[in-house]
Amino acid sequence: CFYEWGLDLILVIFVNVCVFHQVWLLSVLEAVKVSPLIEKVSDHKDFKKLLRTRTNVLVLYTETGDSHLKLLSDVAQTVKGQGTIAWVNCGDSEGRKLCKKVKVDPSSKRGRSMVAFLKDPSGPPLWEENPEAKDVVHIETEKDFRKLLKKEERPVLMMFYAPWCGVCKRMQPIFQQAATETKGKYVLAGMNVHPAEFDGLKQEYSVKGYPTFCYFEKGKFLHHYENYGATAKDIADWLKNPQPPQPKTPEVPWSETDSAVFHLSDESFDSFLEEHPAALVMFYAPWCGHCKKMKPEYDEAAEILNKGADSPGVLAAMDATVHKAVSDRFKISGFPTVKYFEKGEEKYTLPQLRNKDKIIEFMHNPQAPPPPEQSWEEKPSSVSHLGSEDFREALKKKKHALVMFYAPWCPHCKNAVPHFTTAAELFKEDRKIVYAAVDCTKGQNHELCKQEGVEGYPTFNYYNYGKFVEKYNGDRGVSDWRQFMILQ
Repeated sequence: CFYEWGLDLILVIFVNVCVFHQVWLLSVLEAVKVSPLIEKVSDHKDFKKLLRTRTNVLVLYTETGDSHLKLLSDVAQTVKGQGTIAWVNCGDSEGRKLCKKVKVDPSSKRGRSMVAFLKDPSGPPLWEENPEAKDVVHIETEKDFRKLLKKEERPVLMMFYAPWCGVCKRMQPIFQQAATETKGKYVLAGMNVHPAEFDGLKQEYSVKGYPTFCYFEKGKFLHHYENYGATAKDIADWLKNPQPPQPKTPEVPWSETDSAVFHLSDESFDSFLEEHPAALVMFYAPWCGHCKKMKPEYDEAAEILNKGADSPGVLAAMDATVHKAVSDRFKISGFPTVKYFEKGEEKYTLPQLRNKDKIIEFMHNPQAPPPPEQSWEEKPSSVSHLGSEDFREALKKKKHALVMFYAPWCPHCKNAVPHFTTAAELFKEDRKIVYAAVDCTKGQNHELCKQEGVEGYPTFNYYNYGKFVEKYNGDRGVSDWRQFMILQ
């Protein structure tokens, strides 16, 4: 952060000739030779031409020449090709006229990181620039990370994160509060390891998603900390007695629970339908998040329908990952899939049935589902819709690809579609970038989705020239996907 150097300087930022005023502290010293990377401007016409011909300009106003312009040269070098640094010396006669013309007061004092701003002018401030995070040790390089572990006698809890990660953003205020509360006893540090230069570090400490918390004592890694719903007090309490994550208790199969739902197999399926002329069957996968959400609703509906003497029909379920013969016969490709059978024959597929009341209402009055609306794929957009036949070939040609794996019936997918589509529109002119989508319920796409590690909808994967790099688990807004792509 440049403001830590106590320098008197104003930054006025013009992005696409929109003006954003930023003020910086720079001490006023004698004039020095200006780096050729910094555009020195004093004439108002030249100034306007600069703003008209460059798209990302940061203008620095000082009251005189400055020996600290060396640091500005470093900034200019870092953002070369992405932005332009210009300098106006309000201390000389020509510069003073320009400063007066644009109503600049070099004595104002506020600011943020120049490099970060020029790389992404509309992006959020860096975590290390947040004054409330002053007690978090912010690590920038692997060398600094190794140095911290080698020299620090106190225990260290390191948060490896990515700037776009939604869970990271939610946990940062909690983490910094814990850092303040445990100051002096423990070191809480943060490091953005999203850039590819840290791939080795991520592999070393099993950073497979963000945030990942690693606990060190005397430079030695001991445990991961995995309470992502923690409060500052939870973190502080854990640091007093750090323990490795507890192994997760295996989930009891649904068919072995005390459920009123009839659980079917490949062998029992046909005979069950012969015995029950009206049956609703839920095909599910144990890992499917939407299935888990629906199970309690389905169980409650079964308590009423499967036990009532005058019930209009029964509810059954089938694990499609185990009993594949029946699932293949009915082309089950997404979960949950709910089908209504009448006298042993399939009659309707019902994606709208997800809660107890809707299920009971349908069984009392079975009706065909409403006609499907126009699919996402059929609507014109800048999203590239791919399938098993062209997925790999298409991604090989793109340096950056963010792919949304989805199911048309999935509510979270429907919510994400307009934002993902808008984000794709922002990069439609860049031939190196593609925002793509795969409908996992269509044709052979289900196998493709399984190969790409899709276990729920939507799933977002980032690829580099067709090679899988990481899952995107950040927020699902236009600005979030835009910032993610900018940071690649």
